[in-house]
Amino acid sequence: MALAILNLASQARFSPGQVVMTAGVDELVRQGRLDPTPYLRRHLHGDWGDLDDSDRRQNDAALKSGEDRLFSSYQVTRDLKLWIITEWDRSVTTLLLPSEY
Repeated sequence: MALAILNLASQARFSPGQVVMTAGVDELVRQGRLDPTPYLRRHLHGDWGDLDDSDRRQNDAALKSGEDRLFSSYQVTRDLKLWIITEWDRSVTTLLLPSEY
């Protein structure tokens, strides 16, 4: 997955920093129940997923200012939601399940 992340980052609107995932996301990946790559790609390209207009505007402002975190939410299946958070300083991007927040 590291090579895929490097390829994604080279075309991104912002640097993801170090990309990490929680134990819950890792387990779903290992089980073959989740491929996070397309969601990470969407996040890095400024497609914030299933957010309301206010949250989208907040992300867009944070992208321009570089002074706030970036948050995306994706409904993967009816029962599975993936969150992606890039820290304000763009040092780390975390893939997590809402229950792990």
